[in-house]
Amino acid sequence: MNLAIIKYNAGNIQSVSFALERLGISFSITDNPEEIRKADKVIFPGVGEASTTMQYLRDKKLDKLITSLKQPVLGICLGMQLMCRFSEENDATCLGIFDETVKRFLPQPDKKVPHMGWNKLDVKPSWLDPALNDQHVYFVHSYYVPVNPFTVAVTDYTVPFSAAMRKDNFFAAQFHPEKSAAAGEKVLQSFISQP
Repeated sequence: MNLAIIKYNAGNIQSVSFALERLGISFSITDNPEEIRKADKVIFPGVGEASTTMQYLRDKKLDKLITSLKQPVLGICLGMQLMCRFSEENDATCLGIFDETVKRFLPQPDKKVPHMGWNKLDVKPSWLDPALNDQHVYFVHSYYVPVNPFTVAVTDYTVPFSAAMRKDNFFAAQFHPEKSAAAGEKVLQSFISQP
């Protein structure tokens, strides 16, 4: 299998790489459109800020490339948010794969922003292994995607929100599978096993 990690200014490419190596999965890290198009599976990682990242993707023509892909594509954290239509983070127009608006968590006396830590998944029948229901995974984010028709896993921090989504060949996780121990490995394997 040929897996490509999209190379851009994302902060978690290294940790995604290590997680795939632990699973014995070979991959390339590339921003070459031809290599990405030819890959069997694509991972779109992301840690950073929405508007500057979208500008980078547009400058490199990666925005049009990502939305045109036909093979399974997994967006992680900011990668998931950028797959949406719009983000409140500096009013960023995003890729529009999911017709959803990414919202900022409103701080509460007992809930700080960013949301950092382990939260339990409520998994619907989907691409995720059903054994992941009630498992804890690791989140670090200040923005979230509300629960919507594409939501396949929900968790709660100030409000219920989308922990994972799917539309056609596009898969997405708000949490970091690469930092979520055995549960995270199961998420990556669930994605890798997609036809």
